[in-house]
Amino acid sequence: MPAPGTEWFKSSHSMQNGDCVEARRVRNGMEIRDSKRADSPRLRLGADSWTVFLTGVRQEI
Repeated sequence: MPAPGTEWFKSSHSMQNGDCVEARRVRNGMEIRDSKRADSPRLRLGADSWTVFLTGVRQEI
């Protein structure tokens, strides 16, 4: 995983159809955005919320 404040990245599990989210590490958590629109609003999640988010996503896979 990249260092805080670096480039956005997509999950290695992302589909190739463009319907993805991108994430990047920020201090004390993560930000996510729509991969199709670099100017889209960003959702910032603290470290605990990021863990809950990932747990929920993994349960849906």
